[in-house]
Amino acid sequence: MNITQAPRGINVVVETADTVFIGRVGLIDGQRMTMHHAATIPVPAGGNVEALIRRTAKFGVTIQHESLDFEAAGVVRVRKLGDVPKA
Repeated sequence: MNITQAPRGINVVVETADTVFIGRVGLIDGQRMTMHHAATIPVPAGGNVEALIRRTAKFGVTIQHESLDFEAAGVVRVRKLGDVPKA
């Protein structure tokens, strides 16, 4: 899924080279995206965060940010959280 195709209100996993954002899609304005009830997971160099993403898919998002804005330019992959295999 492309970041611009993500419907508002669904929970998604947005992966960049150095951070994974998990939360509910808010406003997408050009290259800026707003997520609600979101969490961020830093990606360690050469690290794999898939286990943490799957755990979040199973147990839910631990809210770190009520509202989170970030640049969508570096997005590598976007998935619906409901499509992620549960841990």
